[in-house]
Amino acid sequence: QVPVVESGGGLVQPGGSLRLSCTGSESLFRLYDLAWYRQGPGTLHDAVAHILLDGTPSYADSVKGRFTISRDNAKKTMSLQMNSLRPEDTGVYYCNTSPGAAVSWGQGTQVTVSS
Repeated sequence: QVPVVESGGGLVQPGGSLRLSCTGSESLFRLYDLAWYRQGPGTLHDAVAHILLDGTPSYADSVKGRFTISRDNAKKTMSLQMNSLRPEDTGVYYCNTSPGAAVSWGQGTQVTVSS
């Protein structure tokens, strides 16, 4: 059983928007702070947004003011609303625990920002 499943990626023009979703187990959402990670070409998983169990968010400087992270522990889902997308936002986006990755990585969802 895959611990997490990401969805919602796609191809979008610069300035566009996407909303990513992550689903997981009850224990994941009950016990862990979570994050969205981005893996670009030749890079490791870089965290772009974190969210604590109580819903308190924090963001990497590169996405602050453009991305919004949220979670619904009862529904076992986490979202990432991405606005004003830039080419440098391109990558595969993953959800996992924070800090670090305590569960196996899912398949991720590809986000491509290009004109």
